Amino acid sequence: MTGRPLVMGVVNVTSDSFYPGSRTSSADAAIARGRELFAQGCDVVDVGGESSRPGSAFIGVDEELERVVAVVAALGREGEVSIDTQKEAVARAAVGAGASIVNDVAGTLAEVAGELRAGYVAMHRQGDAATMQIDPTYDDVVAEVGEALGAQAARARAAGVARLWLDPGIGFGKTVGHNLSLLAHLDRLVEIADGHDAGILVGTSRKRFLARLGDAELGVDDRLEGSLATAAWALLAGAAMIRVHDGAASARLRDLVARPLSEVRA
Repeated sequence: MTGRPLVMGVVNVTSDSFYPGSRTSSADAAIARGRELFAQGCDVVDVGGESSRPGSAFIGVDEELERVVAVVAALGREGEVSIDTQKEAVARAAVGAGASIVNDVAGTLAEVAGELRAGYVAMHRQGDAATMQIDPTYDDVVAEVGEALGAQAARARAAGVARLWLDPGIGFGKTVGHNLSLLAHLDRLVEIADGHDAGILVGTSRKRFLARLGDAELGVDDRLEGSLATAAWALLAGAAMIRVHDGAASARLRDLVARPLSEVRA
């Protein structure tokens, strides 16, 4: 997938998402946050009504719909919106309200996205929110995630998805070592995505594995530098989109990394 890499900003209409800065307690607050992210330079605003962090609780369809549909409708009039969900009914309602991308943490909604002619993000996850971080195990994490993403891409293309991104699922059923291996070999995943005319989406923003890379464990409010460093690495490795909580800093980073060296003044 060619073109300038995209920045996807996060809006969570939840009370339990792992990063407090992304949580909003009402539709009005979520709409205001989404508008702020667009103003900061985000190309896409990703609206979610159910936390997918490790150990998070599932919520019902009706509750999720109540949280997200009005937010999607308002923000869809101002820019491109994705719906972060693993529920078919929510994906359908959100696209009907104005979302143009289905961001599928479970990787099961390809046929729905194809039918709705929506863009589609297929993410790799081992297990579900309740189990994924109990004991994630791979023989070769890069090879296994790459194979799974390739299969998801083929399924999405067969379903008629036109715009497609593949997400290796940093932090979703992976140890710190698994996450670092995927980042270190991201170019291999980019090659797999290129073979399906798809892009790689990387979401490392504020995640817990960043807390464990230095001498002392960092709280979620102290992970901006790690978020930006890993985003830069992903972009330089060929990622087509980064999913972020810090819109302004991430958009500036993207513009810096994506700018041709020929345009840089001596």
